Amino acid sequence: MALSSLIARLPYSSRPVQRAIAVAAIVAQAGIGVTGSVVRVTGSGLGCPTWPQCFPGSMVPVAHPEFDTLNQWIEFGNRLLTVVVVLVSALAVLAAWRVQIAHPERKRLVKLAWTMPGGVVLQAVVGGITVLAKLEWWTVAIHFLASTPLVWLAVLLLRAFNEGDEPASWLIPPPAKKLLVTLVVALWAILIAGTTVTGAGPHGGDPETHRLDAPIEVLAQVHGGLLVCYLLVLAVFGLVLMRGGTPAALWRRYAIVWVVALAQGVLGSVQYALGIPEALVSLHVLGSALVIVATAALWCGSRDRGPVTSAGPAPREPELTATRS
Repeated sequence: MALSSLIARLPYSSRPVQRAIAVAAIVAQAGIGVTGSVVRVTGSGLGCPTWPQCFPGSMVPVAHPEFDTLNQWIEFGNRLLTVVVVLVSALAVLAAWRVQIAHPERKRLVKLAWTMPGGVVLQAVVGGITVLAKLEWWTVAIHFLASTPLVWLAVLLLRAFNEGDEPASWLIPPPAKKLLVTLVVALWAILIAGTTVTGAGPHGGDPETHRLDAPIEVLAQVHGGLLVCYLLVLAVFGLVLMRGGTPAALWRRYAIVWVVALAQGVLGSVQYALGIPEALVSLHVLGSALVIVATAALWCGSRDRGPVTSAGPAPREPELTATRS
């Protein structure tokens, strides 16, 4: 109660500020995955060989004959970015909590906001296990996959700031709803398959780390085949929407998914054809985050929860009423 009283004294954030915080959460959750790929392709994964300290007895890099200074700072820089993610997550919780104090019915908004710092804690634990396991490919895969639902939830948080709390009403027919669920399942199948390609590829984060002992050609074909399945489901989804009654805003989101997914497919093919160059690996990770964001936005646009009820503070907030009485 005391903490709620303190938060109630904070200024009530405007809708543009709420949107900015939620967009920052999306960028932070997606960005930490991209910077993690930079650590991996530069071979800096063990630049800081211990966790949570960088070296035994030191939180920051120190001169060491066995570790290149640049690699140390690349890995340490990625760890520092976690601080940015923590700050953005804290802002999301504070903004959502302040809204709920004024509008007690907005419990879903607060729950979504709390997934942001909760995800940071999860990622910190998984990241520590990854370092202690000397970057075994499956730990790196789990570390990446753990970030993907956080990107999705950040998109849902952005939507929650701009919608009401009524039960979700679907704006698409039941067959399209089933196809949309299938599309989401296909998306995560693609992501999981992609981590196996990475696990068998040349960029393990450290020259000495173990790699997945499987033919990368086969793994890449499975990964690409799943993308084709995703696009086929997306195409059928569009055909069902053409039966009529689909809002224009949903069509725009649908078109964005096509653009992002096709661009990601082309990038992946070029990356593989060129021998998996480092720069394209990080771009491909960025592309995967964009596909998640676009698909999550399509999901959000397919449902309606009524108009937003928290554009401003309530006329008489509970705490203020108690104070006056």
